[in-house]
This record gives sequence, C-alpha cells and structure tokens, in this order.
Amino acid sequence: MTKLSVNINKIATIRNARGGNNPNLVQMAKDIQSYGANGITIHPRPDQRHITYNDARTLTDFITTEFNIEGNPIEKFVELVCNVKPDQVTLVPDSIDALTSNAGWDTISNRSFLKEVITEFKNNNIRTSIFIDTNHQFIEGAKDVGADRIELYTESYAVNFEKNNLNEIKKYIDASFYANSIGLGVNAGHDLNLENINFFVKEIPFLDEVSIGHAIVCEALYLGMENVINMYLEKINNALK
Repeated sequence: MTKLSVNINKIATIRNARGGNNPNLVQMAKDIQSYGANGITIHPRPDQRHITYNDARTLTDFITTEFNIEGNPIEKFVELVCNVKPDQVTLVPDSIDALTSNAGWDTISNRSFLKEVITEFKNNNIRTSIFIDTNHQFIEGAKDVGADRIELYTESYAVNFEKNNLNEIKKYIDASFYANSIGLGVNAGHDLNLENINFFVKEIPFLDEVSIGHAIVCEALYLGMENVINMYLEKINNALK
C-alpha cells in the first residue's frame, strides 16, 4: 500500500496571512485524518512563515496517523524533532530563503554531516528519510549515512508529465528499484497532483508514501478538502490494483 501524507503548510500560510487561528490548523489536521489521509506532513522553515515550531509541538497531541516533519537539519530543527519525536523526519537541503524545496541532497559531499544528524535521530527512534534526486550514487550515499528511506524529488516528473513526456518516469522507476535493492524504503513528493498521481503510483515499484500539500490545498478550493483527499486515495488505490 502507498500511503498519502498531507502537507498542511499552506493551511498555516492562510492562517498567518490574517493572524489569529483561522483556519484552525489543529482542527484541519484532525479533519484531514478523518477523511482518510494516512499521515500529516509539516515543513517548518527558519523564518516560520507558515508552520511554526510551536505548531509542531502542538500537533503531536492530535496526529493519530503518521507524523512526518520535513526540514533542513540546522541545530534548531534537530532539537525540535528530537523533542517532538515524530514517526519520520525527512531531511531537505533548503537554503534559508528558499521559496520551496528545489533540490535533493548530495549525500556524498555531505556524508559526515548527514551521518551525524541521522545518528542523532535514530538514537531517538525516529525513522529518517532523505529528499533526493534519482542519482544512484546519491541513493547509495543515503544508505551509507544510515537513512531508512529516500524521498524522490518529483518536480521533473511533474513538469514532463504536463508536457506528455511520459518517458521521464523511467529514471524514477530505476531509482526505486535500486533503492529497494540496497534496503531503502521509497517515498516521493513535490508537484504531485490529481492529474499525475495515478500514473506515478502505478509505474513506481516499492512506493511506500507520497507527500502532497500545495496541490491538495489548491484543488480543495474548488472541490472541497474531503472530496480531494478521497479522490487521491481512490487514484492511489486504483493504481495499485
């Protein structure tokens, strides 16, 4: 089964635009889970422009599915994750001013740093995933530093799907086969949406989880959050039949 984890950053962005607590982030997280989502993802950034570190601490009492915290493992982030102890932490090499995640890790040049950080998380019994491109050397590097999973960076797939360049999926298939062969789990995320999710899940072997946020919130403006969550689950499940 491929799980659907919903990134709720954009819900926090809307809340923060006016201050106060509308929409209520905790209630939205509870509702999204009740609609059938298999997990909640958050990505607190250093400027806390959407999800805040305090949100991360608060949400832990209300997430009954899988809790995934993404981010660049700066010291403050590492302390937060070790304090909250989510089910999974996904390491993303965002620069401080990054608008959104736009690259995977070079696990070779960052070997010592990643190994140290992952050891800290594993000492706290937190599953670790590394946001990564389809480069087999970097995937092997993720195994070398002790990661449990990789998260394939899927922007290239999404861009090419829109252009009907479906052959782009091949490098993701190869990456997933390779990751599985060396004992890594496989997640995926970035620009996946209702149009491209079925084909991706159908083609990618060993896919444990997809993390989707921006598209879900945008689609929910037209279709409603409950409808959108169930549409994703239907497309994912149909792809696996």
